[in-house]
Amino acid sequence: MGALLGLGLGVGLMLVWSAFAVPRRPRRGSSHRPRVAQLLARAGMSQVSVSSFATLCGLLATAVTLLVEVSTSTPPVAVLFGAMAGYLPVLVVGSRARRRQRSFAEVWPEAVDNLTSAVRAGMSLSDALGGLCERGPEPLRASFGAFALDYQVTGRFEECLDRLKDRLSDPVGDRVVEGLRVAREVGGGELGRLLRHLSGYLRDEARTRSELEARQAWAVNGARVAVAAPWLVLLMMSFQPSVIRRYGSPAGALVLVVAAATCGAAYRLMMRIGRLPVERRIMS
Repeated sequence: MGALLGLGLGVGLMLVWSAFAVPRRPRRGSSHRPRVAQLLARAGMSQVSVSSFATLCGLLATAVTLLVEVSTSTPPVAVLFGAMAGYLPVLVVGSRARRRQRSFAEVWPEAVDNLTSAVRAGMSLSDALGGLCERGPEPLRASFGAFALDYQVTGRFEECLDRLKDRLSDPVGDRVVEGLRVAREVGGGELGRLLRHLSGYLRDEARTRSELEARQAWAVNGARVAVAAPWLVLLMMSFQPSVIRRYGSPAGALVLVVAAATCGAAYRLMMRIGRLPVERRIMS
């Protein structure tokens, strides 16, 4: 009898320990992804793998290096332009991500207004979100269409919201989704009030940010022109073999390295001085 009691006590203590010792599975999000994967997701290219993107950069860098080497017979210049070409896809994807984020910021107030109207009409929150694939702004329709299909298949609202955040990969979208999550848990008349306040806040924020970006544009464009000008001159010099081959010497290679480092540091400094606060994704 004592052994049986001891065994039962031991099993009970083990169950209690396991309830507190087993960690909860973290919510799936972008905070644990590599930076390149996060950049691709923000650009709406989450279907592209990091390895494929890295392969594209490597192939482009190799092709340009070989082409410039054949044209100029100057390895330092070829390596320099190859490195620039390899970094070009990162710049293109980054520019696409910024444009996508700006377009989302402009249409989120309209999407929230549509949600408010649907909730007032008596629709459930899940149906209102799914309806944005038809009535919502064009940039958001694909993501909400995937949410509607996902919810029809699984019926798990919380998990569908998590996947919606991953598809959007947008800081404003994170705030909207988390606000809807909290409002759904609270229930009652708080949902309509929250949506009205959220719509007004997003409109004010988008208006203020657009004004600041318009004033910031001169600094960004000036920095880009200042950095690109020396390398455009070097590219023009590549058509003069007697001139460009001078950079094939150790001294010429040193000049190119110092110039590249100086331009990179100056560009980063200029962008840092003129940049606006970057919104970070929350609870992702």
